[in-house]
Amino acid sequence: MTEKTVENQLDRSRRISVAPMMDWTDRHCRYFHRLLSPHALLYTEMVTTGALLHGDVPRHLDFNGEEHPVALQLGGSEPAELAKCARLGEQWGYDEINLNCGCPSERVQRGAFGACLMAEPALVADCVKAMVDAVGVPVTVKHRIGIDREEHYGFVRDFVGAVAEAGCRVFIVHARNAWLKGLSPKENREVPPLRYEVVHRLKQEFPQLQILVNGGITTDEQVREQLAYVDGVMVGREAYHNPWWLASWERDFFDAPPRAHSRDDVEAAMAAYMARQAREHGTPWSAIARHMLGLRNGLPGARRWRQVWSDHRIKDLDPREVMDLAHRPATLAA
Repeated sequence: MTEKTVENQLDRSRRISVAPMMDWTDRHCRYFHRLLSPHALLYTEMVTTGALLHGDVPRHLDFNGEEHPVALQLGGSEPAELAKCARLGEQWGYDEINLNCGCPSERVQRGAFGACLMAEPALVADCVKAMVDAVGVPVTVKHRIGIDREEHYGFVRDFVGAVAEAGCRVFIVHARNAWLKGLSPKENREVPPLRYEVVHRLKQEFPQLQILVNGGITTDEQVREQLAYVDGVMVGREAYHNPWWLASWERDFFDAPPRAHSRDDVEAAMAAYMARQAREHGTPWSAIARHMLGLRNGLPGARRWRQVWSDHRIKDLDPREVMDLAHRPATLAA
C-alpha cells in the first residue's frame, strides 16, 4: 500500500471520528469502538510530553492492531519535546499525531499547553513544524474558535493561517470558545455558545485545508448538516454514551456495508477480549467493561444488564461467565 493510498484512507476516516476524551478513550474503549465502526478515525486520550519522556512509554502508547486508523493526541508546548514524542508515536505505529490546543482545564494551563496555546500562534507553528519535520505521518491540530470572551473571527483565522504555514493541513475545530478562567472543563463544553458558522467560514477561507468540526453533535441529522460545510465531524460524549450509534456510521457516512454484528456479537467479542487481556496482562475485566455499558441503551433489561457488568462483587468470574449471568432471563427480569 502506497503512502498516498494510506493518506487517502485516513482522509476518508476523518469524515466522522471519535474525539479524544480523558479517562475514556483508552485502548480498550478504542477496541470496542472499532468493533462497531471499521472506518471511523479513533483518537487516544491526551498524552503529555512529560509522561512520554519521563514515564512508562509502553503503558501510554501500546495499542491493539485492530484499532487502526488511530491517532495519538499529544499535550505539550516545547517544539523539541513534541518532535521526540511525535517520533515515538510514529515508531509505535500511530497513523496521525494530533496536538491539543483546545483543552481549557486549569491543570493543563499550568502545563502551558491546551487552549491557552491559541494565544501564541507562532509557538504553535514552531511546535507543528518540529513535528512535521520529525515524522512522515500527518500532524494535525485540535483547537477552539477562540479563548475567553474574544469572539472576533480574525483571531481564529490568523491562528489557522499561521499554523497552516508551518505544515499543518488538518484542523479539528471545537465550535466554542474556551474560557480559561471561571469555568470547569464540563462547563466549557456547555456554557460558551456553539458557533458553527465560524468553522464553516474557516473552510470557505481555507479551502485547501481539511477543516473538521467538533462540539454538540449528537444525531445523524446534525452530522449530515455539518458535512455540507466541512470535511469531517468529530463526535465526543454521544459516541461514548450511545456507542451503538457507531454501528450505523458505515452505511450512513462511509457508503460501506455495516458490519454484520448484533449487540450480542459485540458483547461476546468484548468478553473474549477481556479474557485475553486478563490472561496476558492481568487487566481486570471491570476496567474494560465500563466502556461498553451504553451498548444496550433503550432495550428491555438494559438497566439490569449494566448492573451485572458493573458488579465488582463478581470481579473474579471469567468475563464470559459474567456475560452469561447478564443474559439469564431471571436476572434480566429482576
